[in-house]
Amino acid sequence: MAEFKLPDPGEGLVEADIVTWRVAVGDRIEVNDILVEIETAKSIVELPSPFAGTVTALLVAEGDTVEVGTPIITVDDGTGDSHGDAVTTVAAEEHTEAAEPGESERTPNLVGYGAIAGSSKRRPRRQPVSVHAGEAGGAASAVVPEPVGSSVPAVNATASSIKVRAKPPVRKLAKDRGIDLTSVTPSGPDGIITRDDVLSAESATAAGAAPVEPTVTRSGLSEQRIPIKGVRKATAQAMVASAFTAPHVTEWLEVDVTASVEQLDRLRKRREFAGLRLSPTVLAAKAVCLAAARTPQVNSSWDADAGEIVLHGQVNLGIAAATPRGLVVPNIPAADRLDLAELARALDDLVQTARAGRTQPAQMAGGTITITNVGVFGVDGGTPILNPGESAILATGAITRKPWVVGTGDEERIVPRSVMTLALSFDHRVVDGEQGSRFLADVARLLSDPATAFLY
Repeated sequence: MAEFKLPDPGEGLVEADIVTWRVAVGDRIEVNDILVEIETAKSIVELPSPFAGTVTALLVAEGDTVEVGTPIITVDDGTGDSHGDAVTTVAAEEHTEAAEPGESERTPNLVGYGAIAGSSKRRPRRQPVSVHAGEAGGAASAVVPEPVGSSVPAVNATASSIKVRAKPPVRKLAKDRGIDLTSVTPSGPDGIITRDDVLSAESATAAGAAPVEPTVTRSGLSEQRIPIKGVRKATAQAMVASAFTAPHVTEWLEVDVTASVEQLDRLRKRREFAGLRLSPTVLAAKAVCLAAARTPQVNSSWDADAGEIVLHGQVNLGIAAATPRGLVVPNIPAADRLDLAELARALDDLVQTARAGRTQPAQMAGGTITITNVGVFGVDGGTPILNPGESAILATGAITRKPWVVGTGDEERIVPRSVMTLALSFDHRVVDGEQGSRFLADVARLLSDPATAFLY
């Protein structure tokens, strides 16, 4: 019998949420079949199986938050059951493993993820407890379930040491109903808590509790509380760390991007861009890469531990993407080395992957400068907060038609033009005002007259 422990999918993560099980008890699986989808602080990750065999138990329920290193599933791989009978493996808390002193633990090594050395602490092993009548010493060591309705505790133990026994669906039901499983009297075989036990406990709690009126807002809707976890928790921590560590400066510039809009129309007709989604963000991304070469300070990091400013050798361009799970910032590695068609393709793949919730942790590591497009929401601009570890972030606003003064002298006139607002935030420890202003002006110049790219 093989057990699969939650691995670290990357970046030293210590916990993850179980999103969707792809297998059920009794399913036959092969090596690399997808077992489960988990949500880390950065993305949704699919975990493949390192074993072939038959699923015998799902040890955690969907929605549970699980620490790295916790057993989450057991598979009968034909090597024999080294963990006792099946009843003792229905929940992760009841799972035990007998091992000889000095015996090495079997750790699956899969391509793409694996536990980082030292990233989690091993839980202390516990010896299995026999529940079979007649075994030597069984009467003294076995945990006997408390009879239904009895007020005498089954074992003399503190509440914190009681380990309940319940299958994953029952645990999820209890969690959804707000029932503490340690307070539920089990009626199933060998002290297992059943669905009916949870429902009975809920009825008893409701009967003995004073009615509570739900909190109602002026609109008539009940108040809702959303757990802070996953991407939302990671985003909150990153934004607080950035806002209160790096001294932010934000500069604004309104730009006539009529030439860029016309250029996009011409590019869409070219064979090299057939099937590609060309948006103003593509040109903004190219402009950022070109302008960063002239002002490398915006593509750098503040290394407080080393007491150094790190000027990066390439532009790993982060793209802030709004997803149903929250804000994520994957990046395009070496974006400055891509031509416009390659950049458009990479940008489209990155956004589609992010919206599908399939961005991997590695794709969000190592960014050096970021673009956030608030214009897609019809907003003119904003004051973006730096992605931690970076020194600049550019916000692009909505393109709107506005009256604009063109020409000079006697040729000066007011005409309708396509106008965009750019907002650049930078870390004033790294980027001086002159450097930030020059970079922003370069980006604006490239977007107002794409032909100036030949000068960079």
